[in-house]
Amino acid sequence: MKPIYFLSDAHLGSRGIPHGRTQERRLVRFLDSIKDKAGAVYLLGDMFDFWYEYKLVVPKGYTRFLGKISELTDNGVEVHFFTGNHDIWCGDYLVKECGVQLHREPLACELADKVFYLAHGDGLGDPDPKFKFLRWLFHNKIAQVLFSAVHPRWGVELGLTWARHSRMKHGDGGDPPYMGEEREYLVRFAKDYLKTHPSINYFIFGHRHIELDLMLSHQTRMMILGDWIDQFTYAVYDGQQLTLNNYVEGETQP
Repeated sequence: MKPIYFLSDAHLGSRGIPHGRTQERRLVRFLDSIKDKAGAVYLLGDMFDFWYEYKLVVPKGYTRFLGKISELTDNGVEVHFFTGNHDIWCGDYLVKECGVQLHREPLACELADKVFYLAHGDGLGDPDPKFKFLRWLFHNKIAQVLFSAVHPRWGVELGLTWARHSRMKHGDGGDPPYMGEEREYLVRFAKDYLKTHPSINYFIFGHRHIELDLMLSHQTRMMILGDWIDQFTYAVYDGQQLTLNNYVEGETQP
């Protein structure tokens, strides 16, 4: 089988990332480097720092990235796009224009006789009541209709400003480092889910912006994918092994 690639959390367009254009170009060069060998690419959420589709308007920019994923799908590579907590509000634009397969919920699927559980990771076991309320609000259909009534000039500005505030709230714009198995809510979620779904072989998440490769049992592994802001990390599954890698330009990719 052709290799399957997993990556997440590029936050393209973020006003809190000073090297945004360089970052997007690096992501595009990576996708270009795998276009002839990938069987599928799974983008596990927050590829955009803010994305909101009005009926006839989408945010400007991202042309290099959108063009590259369109090239991949035109060439027969499956591209799966998972909504994250920053790009919840996808409509049908990416499906119709870029050919992606859109996922709004976690996905359990079989790839080469192994069972994968794939998700961005937001809302899975996070105990923070403020985050839970905001997540409910952002997913609320009435709230989305009301926001759609705001002119894009102000709506997109509000979204980008909010997203920048969210990114910078940790001071240096980063996320807390790995907190250990007992405190990482995605680890706790995976362990609890595994109790009732023992056939899962691999859990893969984004969201936390940390690199994690953890054995949960003798047959089950969990990965958190890092990000495409500073770490430039991705996982690749070749039908036999799943590995977590850093993209270094100029090196031959698996």
